[in-house]
Formats: sequence, C-alpha cells, structure tokens
Amino acid sequence: MCKHFRLAVTLVLFAESSMNTEYPAPTPPAVFPPWPGETPPAANPGVPFTVPEVDNMPDFHGNPAAAEFVVFAGGNYFFAMTELVEAFQRQKPELRGRIFFETIPPGIIERQLENRNTITVGNLTLSVQPDVVQAGEQRIAALIEKGVLQGPPLRFLKNSLAVMVKKGNPKNIRTLEDLAKPGVRLANPNPETEGIARQIQTALEQAGGEELVRKVYETKVKAGEAFLTEIHHRQTPLWIMQGKVDAGLTWISEPRYQMMVGHPVDFVPIPPEHNREGIQAAAIARNARNPGAARDWLAFLCSNEAKSVLEKFGMARPQ
Repeated sequence: MCKHFRLAVTLVLFAESSMNTEYPAPTPPAVFPPWPGETPPAANPGVPFTVPEVDNMPDFHGNPAAAEFVVFAGGNYFFAMTELVEAFQRQKPELRGRIFFETIPPGIIERQLENRNTITVGNLTLSVQPDVVQAGEQRIAALIEKGVLQGPPLRFLKNSLAVMVKKGNPKNIRTLEDLAKPGVRLANPNPETEGIARQIQTALEQAGGEELVRKVYETKVKAGEAFLTEIHHRQTPLWIMQGKVDAGLTWISEPRYQMMVGHPVDFVPIPPEHNREGIQAAAIARNARNPGAARDWLAFLCSNEAKSVLEKFGMARPQ
C-alpha cells in the first residue's frame, strides 16, 4: 500500500512539474489556406469560424442552402473563379450572394456527380445540384456522353505547364530532367483525380522518355522524395512554403497567383517543345435548377471581361 502511495505521489509531483514547465508554442506555417483575397461570397456569412489546419474549407464558396446558381469548377484556377463570379454578379445583381461554387479536382467532381452531387469534408456532408460543371474538355465531353451534362460544351480557358519552385530556386531546377535528380523533393498531382497529371506525364515523356516518367512518378514516390497531392492547387504551393517539397509541376497560372499575393514562390518555364496545354470546358447540367442563369454564365465566360480576368493570371481563350 505504501509503495503504491509513494508511486502516486511521484506521479502527481511529476505532473505538477510538467504543468509548470513552459514549452515553446509550435510555430504555425507562414500561410495556410484560405489565402489573402478570398472571401465567402454568401449574402449572410453568419458566424465566422475558420481555424487553419482544423476547420478550413477553402474550396467551397458561398451558401449552398441559399444558392440560386451553382457551379462545380476544376480547382486549378480557383483564384480566377473568385474574380469571375464577382464580375458576373455585377452583371446579374439579383444573384449577388446567391452563388455557390466549388473549386476541387475534376476527378473528385466527377465522383461527386456519380454520388448524387454529394460530398463529405470532415463531418460536413453537402448535397447540391449544379447548374454548370467546368473541367477538362475531355472529361466534359465524357459527361455529356453519359447524359450528366447537356451539349454543346463551351471551351473557354487555355493554360500551359510550369515548374513551381521556392523563391530563388535554391535547387537550381532548370529543366524537366532536373526533377529526377536525387534530393529534389516533388509534389506530384495524383493521376486518379487530377486531370493535369495526364499532361504532366506527357510533358515528362517528351523531355526524357518513359524513363523520366518512371523516375518522377514511381522511383521518387517509393523513395519518399515525391508525394501525391489530392488538391494540387492548394498543396503544391503550401508544401513548398512549408519546406516539405522543393518543386511541383502545375499550370503556369498557379505560381503567378502565388507571386501576386506575395508568397515566396517562383516558377521555371518549360520550353514549347516539351510543354503541354490544357483546355477547360463548361456545360450545363442535365438537371440544372437555374438553366437561365447557366446560359448567362456561359455567355459571360465568352465576354471580354472574363477574358481579361483569365489573362491577368497567364491564361488565354482557346482558338
């Protein structure tokens, strides 16, 4: 009994001493989405409750319950979507604060559509019918073929690849072949959910053959020098700024945006003979709740105002 009592006293004293010890607070990352410039486009945002790294949903914009117009958009131009929606609302003031849009990987959007437009993030489940869906032109064509979307599709955005790196390019990455060098850590978009992965692998093959593709997407992953992203438009710049990776192939518009908001990233251009272009298309959903607004949105995407937003970030209108 006395032995157990002495042990209990020892544990209490140890606990008290631990409580009195001042430990340095963990250093949070310098940035964490949502990034500067992003605001909730809801008519009434209610109680703000965003806690970085804990409760944080930067790719879901607005109030789905009160929305009168809904867009599911591929996430790699999320920064442009914010400005496009704002410009569209100026033309359609009756929709101000009544637009909900997602900016998530196109493969996830397709799965969401297959699951009755339902998606779960953490403990929150959303079911909302889109009026317009935007993704790579091949995926949009396939969804029209399945009867999920209505044709014809609208091709409205063209983008090209670049290598996103830390500001100053400390690893001295100059070519796509440099990505395979030992010690260069990479963020690789996941081929299962992110359409950009197809263009990336084609660009790597054009630059260094199938061997370069294997080194970047297989050898480095197995060696722990490459990590597959789930939302590359958020994770690649964040991992670079957190020091987890050194580089990642993205659309050129993404490092341009990060540089505009003052984040310490840069990019390495890819020569035309190795680069790849991606075309984004949009189509109206078969069961759109607001087909009139959907048609107005597609017309807006063809406007000079929309074109200027895209060009601001290095994107263009397809020919």
